This record gives sequence, structure tokens and C-alpha cells, in this order.
Amino acid sequence: MLATDQIERLVTGLLGGTPRALSRAITLVENETPEAAAIQAAIQTAVGGAVTVGITGPPGAGKSTLVNAFIGELRARDLTVGVIAVDPSSPLTGGAILGDRIRMAEHSGDPGVFIRSLAARGHLGGLTRTAGRIVDVMDAAGLNVVLIETVGAGQSEVEVADVAATKIVVSAPGLGDDVQAIKAGILEIADILVVNKFDLPMAQQTKKALSAMLHLRDARAAPVEVIGTIATTGDGIAELTDAVLAHDQSLRQAGGVIDPTPRIRRNLSEAVSQVAGARLRALASDDLNDIIDAIQRGEVDYTTAAKRILDHG
Repeated sequence: MLATDQIERLVTGLLGGTPRALSRAITLVENETPEAAAIQAAIQTAVGGAVTVGITGPPGAGKSTLVNAFIGELRARDLTVGVIAVDPSSPLTGGAILGDRIRMAEHSGDPGVFIRSLAARGHLGGLTRTAGRIVDVMDAAGLNVVLIETVGAGQSEVEVADVAATKIVVSAPGLGDDVQAIKAGILEIADILVVNKFDLPMAQQTKKALSAMLHLRDARAAPVEVIGTIATTGDGIAELTDAVLAHDQSLRQAGGVIDPTPRIRRNLSEAVSQVAGARLRALASDDLNDIIDAIQRGEVDYTTAAKRILDHG
């Protein structure tokens, strides 16, 4: 447990962009320690300056390779980059299987790049429970761009829409089922569509198919650009970077800050769920058994029972 003055020094270092303070703060927030709440409260007024980019899409689309190339282009433009790579969890330890960090190893020695792999730990939606809070921490540390790469589970990965202002949905040529998954779920959140591995057969057809699918969106929705990339060679990455920065600029309000409301709403929702779970676990066995018995007898419904548990705290 850190003392108040230690937390204050940590926050000062974080806001000053000190890598060690950034790493320590992320660890405290990710592990939901008692210090995390104080850190979050202290940095809120410094949030909103970073370009936040969510990168999602079906497995096999080459998201990690694309992110690696994207980082290189951003650094070539002298922009600092934070990366949150959400990896699948080990079924044995619960820790992240660090595939993304391995693919981004060439940037590990660059002081302008900070990469943190997070374990999904069974959380659905492609992110982790604390991902939005860690975006805040990287944002407050003064990183110019924060990239969030989701697990890559397919159409359920829509949570990234709440933590990133610009959403990139990546597909690969000729993967008909994956295109259908995009149409069924995450197409609606896309600000930019990317067909990666554009040197493969059927790339043009896939790009045309995605462009056609855009007509399924609400006619009032903002236009979505479809970009072909070859992440392994860097082809199309400059065009993608231009599109990302242009989209971010279009969202900037007076004062140059992105509206933080969606991210705050998601963080609040996760906090409410966490508090509710804690109250359920803290409920005395007899009280919980009484509620379960009442449900079984049909005397109370689940929603009413949940409200009773929340009111108990």
C-alpha cells in the first residue's frame, strides 16, 4: 500500500511522461489495487489529448503485423505511441500469451513506444475490464497515439468502440466467413475498414464486398474509407495513418480535446459491475441462501433479488 505522498509523486511522474511511472501506474490500475482509484481521480483532467485507435477484426487478418507497421509509420512522423495489446489468457496461469509483444519486438528498444500486453482473463468483447482505465493512464502520460488491439474473436468485439475514438476493422482477402462476421457484428463500429494482405488473390473483390456492405449502414452515418494494406512491406500504411489522423482531427472539439464521455461511461459501467460482484461475494451465506430460496419458490424474480443485494451494501 503506497502512502499519499508516494501516490502524489507517482502521479507527478506519470503526468510528466516518465516511463517508469507510467509502467507502475498501469500495473496498479490493471490489478485494481487500492491506489488505482486515487491515480484515476488525479489524472482525469489530463485525459483527452491522445489519438486513440482501436484495431479489431477476425483472427488471421494480420492485426498484430499491421499494428507493428503502423507504429513504425507513427514514429517516422515523430509521434509517441502507447500500445495496449489484449492477448488470450493462459488456461493454466490466467496470464497473457504474449504473441502480440513478440511481433512488436522491433519497437521494444524505442523510448517513444510503450507496449503493454494484457490478459483477457475470460472477459468477453475483445478487451479487458480495465482496458479503458489503462487508455486513460497512457493518455494522461502524454503519449500522442494510443493503440488498442483486441483479442481477435470476431463479431462480439464491439467494446473497443467505447474506449477508442477511431475504430479500424481489419479483414483479409477471400475470407468469406470472416467478412460475414464483420457484417454481422463489428462493421457498424468501423470508422476505417482495412483489407490487409492486399497482395493476395481476391483482395480487390474483398474490398468491393466491404464497400458494398457499407450500404447496409444507416444513411446518416459518417462515410467509411476502405483501405488496402500489405503490412509486411508497409504498402498502404501511410494512407492508413493519414486516414486515422484525419478522422481524429474531425472529432476534435473546440479546445482540441476528444469527448471522453463514451470512455467514462464504459469505465463507470465496469466499476458498477465490480461493486455489484463484491457485494454479492460479501453477502452472508444465510442471507444469500434466503434470497436463492425465495427465487426457487417463485416469490421474487432475479432483478428484484439483485436490487436487494445492491441495497444491502
